[in-house]
Amino acid sequence: MPKNYVSNGTESSRMFRNGFMESLSKVHYSVPLFIYIPVIVFFIYRAFAIDNNKIGWFFLYLAAGIFIWTITEYLLHRYIFHFVPKSKWGLRLHFIFHGVHHDYPRDAKRLVMPPSASIPLALLFYFLFRWLLPANMMDAFFAGFLVGYLVYDMTHYAIHHANFKSSVMKAVKQHHMLHHYSDSTRGYGVSSSLWDILFRSGFKDKK
Repeated sequence: MPKNYVSNGTESSRMFRNGFMESLSKVHYSVPLFIYIPVIVFFIYRAFAIDNNKIGWFFLYLAAGIFIWTITEYLLHRYIFHFVPKSKWGLRLHFIFHGVHHDYPRDAKRLVMPPSASIPLALLFYFLFRWLLPANMMDAFFAGFLVGYLVYDMTHYAIHHANFKSSVMKAVKQHHMLHHYSDSTRGYGVSSSLWDILFRSGFKDKK
């Protein structure tokens, strides 16, 4: 397949002439932790204090939220982030959302989702799940969903900037590096390759 431009340096590409807009497109990797850990704690509190979840049901709902995050991560990456429109403005939007990461994969300030994108998405999913799920399940489930998101964001940052000794994490990193440097039309799972295996979008021969 044809290779796109990929920078091996740590430089960052400017995306907006406006300084404020440019600042919204960059974020330190720790920012999602400061935003979402208190939110997760809040929903865990509600699960017990408001929903009266028993410990067993709480962990079941929490696990369900994490599991649903994994398929959400896969679908967003495959069908939203990698959807390439033909119009000029559409291509520009694609570059802002994901193309810049493929061109500058080591840009440390564009490896986790900025709050300007993650907060609207979190609100969208919150109201969707609130509409779909039983009230007593919602809080624990959404806490798990946000835990899954944080694991994804932190894993993604670490994949690009950490040297792993664990064989498991080496495999996770290899899977994502193949997506970047071998074939960007495969390997959409970041924190897990589960859905790539199930949907046959993984790499048959990982070298």
